[in-house]
Order: sequence, then C-alpha cells, then structure tokens
Amino acid sequence: MIKVNVFSEEKSWSHRLKKKENFFKKICNSFPKKYKFKNKKVSFTLMLSNNRKIKKLNKSFRNKNKSTDILSFPFNRKTKISNQSYLGDIIISFNYMDKPKSKNLKIFKERVVKIFIHGFLHLLGYDHKKKNDYKKMLKEEELIYKSVISKIS
Repeated sequence: MIKVNVFSEEKSWSHRLKKKENFFKKICNSFPKKYKFKNKKVSFTLMLSNNRKIKKLNKSFRNKNKSTDILSFPFNRKTKISNQSYLGDIIISFNYMDKPKSKNLKIFKERVVKIFIHGFLHLLGYDHKKKNDYKKMLKEEELIYKSVISKIS
C-alpha cells in the first residue's frame, strides 16, 4: 500500500485541485499492480509548491539557480522495498503545471499526473541521464500513465 503525504505551500493549487490528498491518493491507487506494493507500507511526501520556492531548493541541492517543474529526493539511492519503506520527497511547481494559464482543468490534471509519475519513478531509482535509462523510464511512465489516466479524468 502506498501512502502519499501531501503538503501545499502555494494557494493556487487549491484553485485547480479542490481535494488534493484525494487526487493523489486516487492516482496511487490506480497504479499497476507492481507499483501498489501489496502487504507493504510504502510512503513518500509530496510538496505542492511554486517556482520561487522550487528554485531555492534546486539551487541548494542541485546547484542549479533556476526553477523547474519537479524535484525528487529519494531517501535511498538504491531503493529496496521492505515491509515499511519511506521513498523520499517530491516537490512540484504550480507555475510549470499551469502553463499556459488558459489551459482547461482536464489538461492541467493530465499534466500533473504525468509529472507526478515521473517524480515517483525517480524515488524508485529510475533516472534519465543515459539514453538507455531514459527509454526504460519513459516506458514505465507510459505504462503507469495508461493505468491511471482513465480512472482519474
């Protein structure tokens, strides 16, 4: 079972996602079987933020002085899921998700789902520094996205 602890430090998220915790819980519950971790307690933290705050984190932890759509901080480099595992932290920038501002709610949610899945895979050790790793990660993202999107739209 996956438990996602959702925190928000940006008010604009509430305008687009009325029940944030339920939204992300529904995504996790819609994951394919191999990512549901049955009979295990798997958790991670999700911070819904903005460009200004994510830029500070990106500068502090990655030495990149710019904002970005998402940051993932795995708790361990090699993730081995045990009976009780904390995967790490994900931070998503509202400003990136809401571009352009005229986008409708359905497209906004689809974009959030995609980036959330991307961050989740980083917590599990997936990366995209090398072309081969990128292909593996993209394949997993698409597999999870297909499983999730029809259930949350």
